[in-house]
Amino acid sequence: MAKKTETPVESAPYKCDVPWEQLMDDAAFVKVFLSDVLQDYVNKQRWYGGKASTMKYIELQEYFRIQQREEVYYGLLLEVNFEEAFYQHYFLPIAFVSDESLAEKDRILPITMGDQQGWIIDAVNLESFRRLVYERIASAEPNDTTRVRYHKSTLFEPGGYEDSKFMGLEQSNTSIIINGKSVIKFFRRIYADKNPDYEMSRFLSERKGYKNTPAYQGSLSIKDTDNVDVTIALMQELVPNEGDAWEYTLKELHKIFANLEYKRINIDRLPETRLFTRLSIRDVPPEIIDWAGLSIFLKLQKLAQRTAEMHIALGSEFEDTAFVPNHFNGDYEVWLKNRMLYMFQNRLNIVENNMGRLKGLSLELAREFLERKNEIRKRFVNFDWTKLKGERLRVHGDYHLGQILVNGDDFYILDFEGEPESTIRDRKVKQPPLKDIAGIFRSFHYAVYATIFNHQKDYNKPLEKLFKAGEILYRYFIGVFLETYIELIQKHNINIGYSVERIFLLKYCMLEKAVYELGYEMNSRPDWAVIPLEGIRSIIEEDH
Repeated sequence: MAKKTETPVESAPYKCDVPWEQLMDDAAFVKVFLSDVLQDYVNKQRWYGGKASTMKYIELQEYFRIQQREEVYYGLLLEVNFEEAFYQHYFLPIAFVSDESLAEKDRILPITMGDQQGWIIDAVNLESFRRLVYERIASAEPNDTTRVRYHKSTLFEPGGYEDSKFMGLEQSNTSIIINGKSVIKFFRRIYADKNPDYEMSRFLSERKGYKNTPAYQGSLSIKDTDNVDVTIALMQELVPNEGDAWEYTLKELHKIFANLEYKRINIDRLPETRLFTRLSIRDVPPEIIDWAGLSIFLKLQKLAQRTAEMHIALGSEFEDTAFVPNHFNGDYEVWLKNRMLYMFQNRLNIVENNMGRLKGLSLELAREFLERKNEIRKRFVNFDWTKLKGERLRVHGDYHLGQILVNGDDFYILDFEGEPESTIRDRKVKQPPLKDIAGIFRSFHYAVYATIFNHQKDYNKPLEKLFKAGEILYRYFIGVFLETYIELIQKHNINIGYSVERIFLLKYCMLEKAVYELGYEMNSRPDWAVIPLEGIRSIIEEDH
């Protein structure tokens, strides 16, 4: 008989005499489970973020029951300790099944408990577990004070459970679509604090009525042994969409670059504009509109509007101290400079150690980056909070085209977890809202260059000419976005500073973002290092 490919080769079942309901209280089982079973299992999971380091051992930080009447699952909070002397925490829900057909995915351990034989598996694979979590959230009491807390938004009117399925292949979290209307996101990497995605989603939906993010519907959290809130899962509205803004922008840009030949555009005669010059669509020269079309600029205006409305919602709070705007101060400056200088030195080391992997323009720009390192470092040190009059807000923190859904002519903003490299505390630091704008501008830059790299042979033009056209287009994108964004922000009295301050902050944050990106590209795809390196050069050159 043919062997099922999804069924792994297994060792003899672990044997114990305690029932499932008492299993996690059995010290002998827990010891074997953590050292002999979970180390190997966790290492193979997509959501595990510690693969670049050496795992030393796993501790069970704590466990809790996720249950409804007689139906019991366990939520495990695992502390993964590394040889490099740091640790990470992960959430793993487990279930026991005796039916082999329910144990085809994510088997963790074959086990015999008394006269019961079966498997311990990752519980998210069981429909019964997904149903239970949905039903517990849907029927949650408004002020749940138990250790395991289910919360339902007052604005959410749930129906009965019908069905559920996985939402695509995700890396860091596991998302489940419920009834085709809701999404439950189980956070895998967890923190001893409320998850920023939960905080921001609930604040924008419930407190501010911001419509262009998936509505908050509910959550699952626990109070850990230190009495700290730990967010385990977030439930939100499923927004109908045609994919994310990254894929949409790549398609639009491919059409625009194909127009260079189709419309016989002379790149050397395209009118240019300075970086950060605010432009209404009327200010965009007809040659640019003829080349790129009007539609893309109208879309940019809509995205700028939705971004401004998000910042207006985040900047209009006067009660909740986690969201009340703050001015710049000395503590923020010290925090920022320490962070910047540490990151910059890290990127310098990466570039110096990987020069042999670069060639052509990437190599040329990397040499220039190293030659100008003192100039770039000085840019980061030159942050003087006393000259800044604007305010800092809670911001998205990792704002790029991949975090935005396209729905017809509109956009919806997702995933407020913050920058993956940052600590949970750093993700909650109030920042200038222009940090998000710098993030989306860097994403525009990436999209332009990704289009050129992916379709260079289709355009029948030298690479240097395509880069020149891309840089021109990128500046018009920024100009049109800025005009709509700043006009709306100022109309609602959100203080982002005067023109000189705004340009200083944009350059600072875009330089930070480009240096941050450089680490990823040098490690993962050196051919693409030209994108952040070109971004760094263009920001530095703007003042020369």
